[in-house]
Amino acid sequence: MTACIVGWAHSRFGKLEGETLENLIVKVATDALDHAGIGPDEVDEIVLGHFNAGFSAQDFTASLVLQADDRLRFKPATRVENACATGSAAVRQGIRAIDANAARIVLVVGAEQMTTTPGPEIGKNLLKASYLPEDGETPAGFAGVFGKIAQAYFQRYGDQSDALAMIAAKNHKNGVDNPYAQMRKDFGYEFCRQESEKNPFVAGPLKRTDCSLVSDGAAALILADTATALKMRRAVAFRANEHVQDFLPMSKRDILAFEGCEQAWTRALKNAGVTLDDLSFVETHDCFTIAELIEYEAMGLARPGEGAKLALDGTTAKDGRLPVNPSGGLKAKGHPIGATGVSMHVLTAMQLVGEAGGIQVPGAKLGGIFNMGGAAVANYVSILDRIR
Repeated sequence: MTACIVGWAHSRFGKLEGETLENLIVKVATDALDHAGIGPDEVDEIVLGHFNAGFSAQDFTASLVLQADDRLRFKPATRVENACATGSAAVRQGIRAIDANAARIVLVVGAEQMTTTPGPEIGKNLLKASYLPEDGETPAGFAGVFGKIAQAYFQRYGDQSDALAMIAAKNHKNGVDNPYAQMRKDFGYEFCRQESEKNPFVAGPLKRTDCSLVSDGAAALILADTATALKMRRAVAFRANEHVQDFLPMSKRDILAFEGCEQAWTRALKNAGVTLDDLSFVETHDCFTIAELIEYEAMGLARPGEGAKLALDGTTAKDGRLPVNPSGGLKAKGHPIGATGVSMHVLTAMQLVGEAGGIQVPGAKLGGIFNMGGAAVANYVSILDRIR
């Protein structure tokens, strides 16, 4: 890998009253350039991650990044989309431009505005990330899809409600100290474990605390080739960046195995020349708590059906052997679709340069990221290492 992260920006996630998609994009693009200490004229390429699927009436959005500064005019700008992994798809396209020597500096932005869309339409928009011939009529939308996955997991391996509640509680506790997080409240294990008026069942065995939030937000990265990065204020290198795409229909695969996730992690660890034991922490895609549980197994932390042990024994807690989602994850931080993957890279880079504030993992040296689109369809893994 020749690409490094040399600057970044991150908006607050949540229901952002008075903001527009354009405003969010412009603000993080401007702030990321300032953070990297470069001018817009030095940017060679722009990549925007924006899922949309009906959330924004403005569906042609790549050039909105140019609104940040007139000097970005006439730069190549492309919008990419890969469901909930849209942000990581944008990051990967930027890396590939640098690897191909087609660009020296790339501005990557991820953004989504979801909360201005009426509730029923939100569900329909998100369900577009599933295979519609099979799952298009699923009650409760995408939560219903993962509710079915959770139910199938429980049938195969037993009731894992305790573990799911522990994952939710862990991530909410971590999110308290994340200034960008939408939900900065420590609900505690008992609240997450028990059904209540404030925590009802949403789909199958999944309760409200098992589901990520509907969010607005944006994040941006400045990528540079290694030679350029080493002359700048900071440089966080990609030791590996892998993308694995799997079948869209869940009927064509063992949906409890997350095989695309497994493949992406296997390739990334091999290419980086490291093992899971070398990682200081992981930011993983907890769109639903059952996803994080299965991801423990897919990444190789636990054998199939045994991921619950890691949640219950504290292995993945912030002070555990391998902290998972010290940021609070999608569960607490929020999940503005197009921004999520970029956000994960921003927060991982912040950890590695020691600028993560209250969510800092002490002595963080090597960070892993897993971002997925759909039900383990689009799978992206990055391994980041500070070199300056």
